[in-house]
Amino acid sequence: MSENVAKKPETREEFVTMISEAAKRAIEIPRVPRNRPTVSATAEVMNIHRDTLHTWLKEFNVDFKEITGSIPTTYNEETVELPRKTYLIGEALVGEGNEVAHIDLLIGDKSGPVGEAFAAGMTSLSVGHTPLLAVIRPNLPPKPHTLIVPKVTIKNFEDVGKIFGPAQAAVAKAVADAIEEDIIPRDKADDWVIVCSVFIHPQASDFRKIYHYNYSATKLALKRALTKYPTLEKIFYDKDRAKHPIMGFKVPRLWRPPYLQISLDAPDLERSKKIIEQLPGSDRIILEVGTPLIKRYGARVINDLRQVAKDIFVVADLKTLDVGKVEVDIAYDETADAVVAAGLAPAETLDSFVHEAKRLGIYAAVDMLNVEDPLKKLKSIKEFPDIVILHRGIDQETGKTLGLDLIQEIRQTFKDKKFLIAVAGGIVPETAKEALQKGADIIIVGRYVTQSKDLERSVRDFLEATPQMREDVDLFRVHVE
Repeated sequence: MSENVAKKPETREEFVTMISEAAKRAIEIPRVPRNRPTVSATAEVMNIHRDTLHTWLKEFNVDFKEITGSIPTTYNEETVELPRKTYLIGEALVGEGNEVAHIDLLIGDKSGPVGEAFAAGMTSLSVGHTPLLAVIRPNLPPKPHTLIVPKVTIKNFEDVGKIFGPAQAAVAKAVADAIEEDIIPRDKADDWVIVCSVFIHPQASDFRKIYHYNYSATKLALKRALTKYPTLEKIFYDKDRAKHPIMGFKVPRLWRPPYLQISLDAPDLERSKKIIEQLPGSDRIILEVGTPLIKRYGARVINDLRQVAKDIFVVADLKTLDVGKVEVDIAYDETADAVVAAGLAPAETLDSFVHEAKRLGIYAAVDMLNVEDPLKKLKSIKEFPDIVILHRGIDQETGKTLGLDLIQEIRQTFKDKKFLIAVAGGIVPETAKEALQKGADIIIVGRYVTQSKDLERSVRDFLEATPQMREDVDLFRVHVE
């Protein structure tokens, strides 16, 4: 310290005055814009070490935030521009078999968070996951300098040979080529670094494929990082279509109506499984586990049907009238994608039901069967459902047209809400077409399909109802990235 170091004050009042004046000057330090002085900056003005200031604060029982909280500043969060550090993320999976390559990487400024991660990786070694610099050959690293971090524990020298050989060379060559091809800006070669996480399967054996796949994956991950792939539009388009290769099944969401909901009402598990097996492939089809089926077998029947309906959206028709939260939890534990409560239930039950479903991330539907005024009922609940079902019961069916004008009335009344409208009760292809034309999102059918002698043809009668219904989601889709 210089001879101008601050002397320790003798009284608390003297210390408070000293620290207040220093804090006012601290916010004027141009090095980093501040809206409030920090202990370090204040200590710097006082020409003492920050640890000394902490000691004095404790000794004099002074709250630094309390002293500095009332200090006026000219800091404007909207006008001050802090220096931005590049922090980009890339990922790619390429190849097949044991040699498949999966790359996760960070690329950005040496002086930013990526640079900190780079330095921490080089100096924080762990058994079986020793980071190493990427080199094209010994003594020739690419630029930006790249740190390889093995994802899989290296257990023996055979594993060492794979990561320090073809994988190391592949990553380095991909980085060097990315610079040469202007994927990475050349003027950033010395300013940026890369942290690259590399997967090598313990049973991988073909060095040529290890190099081949890891080169491609690294280069693709770099391209994606620099272009900020994927776009939100890409994510929204693919998130409900995608099937993770290891998980082995997809989890659909009701992202693009209309849908055909097939109600499995007959209380016969084996018959229900046979019906599912005969359904044509279509992303427009969703399944309803009907109330009679649930009453006979319990909620576990939902999981039983999953054995033959792995990729299909499943609705549990609980017709809940009480203990809304409890029944949602039961169906959720059996993997239901949506649950149905009776609109006749008290508003408090429906609020609890919908809240719990949304908390768990599944759909909440309210069935308006026998509800005299659906609009009034919907206005009475605080938690708006994801699906409103306009339903005429089996015992009420006459074959006449449903009250479909209510569809637009509900939409206009609750135009600030996001929800789907389903129609049910004696639906046949003709009424289905009318309902779809009037704005229904989901057509619920039962006996017309489940009791048909030609089940597949019966389903297609509905799938041909409108041009939108005929447009199967993935019918013409080619998987490209």
